[in-house]
Amino acid sequence: MPFAQLVIGPPGAGKSTYCNGMHQFLGAIGRKCSIVNLDPANDKTSYPCALDVRDLVTLEEIMTEDQLGPNGGVLYALEELEENFDWLEEGLKALGDDYIIFDCPGQVEIFTHHSSLRNIFFKIQKAGYRLIVLHLIDSYNLTLPSMYISSLILCLRAMLQMDLPHLNVLTKMDNLSNYTPLPFNLDFYTEVQDLSYLLPHLESESSRLSHEKFGPLNNAIIDLIEEFGLVGFETLAVEDKKSMMNLLRVIDRASGYVFGPAEGANDSVWQMAVREGMGQMDIRDVQERWIDAKEEYDELERRQLEEEAKRLEEEAKRHQQAAAGQAGDDDDDDDEDDDDFGPNARIPDGGVKVIRKNPQP
Repeated sequence: MPFAQLVIGPPGAGKSTYCNGMHQFLGAIGRKCSIVNLDPANDKTSYPCALDVRDLVTLEEIMTEDQLGPNGGVLYALEELEENFDWLEEGLKALGDDYIIFDCPGQVEIFTHHSSLRNIFFKIQKAGYRLIVLHLIDSYNLTLPSMYISSLILCLRAMLQMDLPHLNVLTKMDNLSNYTPLPFNLDFYTEVQDLSYLLPHLESESSRLSHEKFGPLNNAIIDLIEEFGLVGFETLAVEDKKSMMNLLRVIDRASGYVFGPAEGANDSVWQMAVREGMGQMDIRDVQERWIDAKEEYDELERRQLEEEAKRLEEEAKRHQQAAAGQAGDDDDDDDEDDDDFGPNARIPDGGVKVIRKNPQP
């Protein structure tokens, strides 16, 4: 049974960057992976695209022929894909049991209230794929309480709409230290507990537009999110190997891949890493790595990279010297062999002794 990730999220959350990074990471651990682009507006993918919806329909054609704007054109394109799902199904069959990553459009309406993307996902699931939705959110949204609350509402609505195994992921964690310091530790935002502590910060943020209804509205929104109790976040810095390994470990457990991968022996390296607990990161480790001591960790990684580069350079020199020594020995052997040929060649002794007599006078 093949597995697949459905990557959704608002524009700028890093969906295409994630797809490219995860594709490279999966290839490095020996898991065969293919990426399917479902965004009709994405004409320049940064990753090798195994199947592209633009081969079926493009946003430019829809906007020209049907006089639609960008958002309406994307919705129309997904409706077109839903109607022509046979095209997508045939393309997926050609990929066999590859681990699939679906790169989806960034318009939030397609995964909050429009039904076409949801219906496409269910058809893919019916075709035999084990799916998991990855909802990517830029970690910049943590810097303002209002944006954080908006992200929580967006994630909750998407979880209710998609109705599939779901993970919310805070991306670009490596940039978080460049923003305004957070009033709470990172675990407050990832675990989404007791949001009432945000109320004073919400009030101070909206002081310029203060209104007597803001307080009750904020309380109602917070009560709604806490009542469902569904939203939580994982973290990701896509260029960090440990962060990618930790997220993939969570994805595999949530999707069931860790209990029965389709590739069997080809994934033994990753299975061994999971058994040994490699890649597991606590949120406190993330806090220390990217917020509390980012500069120290960056310096440590820089020194490690320099040492690794130096080690590789020394190994390359040793190999070159060994190869040069081997070539010299071969040249000496060739010189000895050349003495037996050519005009100056030595005549081998045949074992017959010749005695020449003096010539007659």
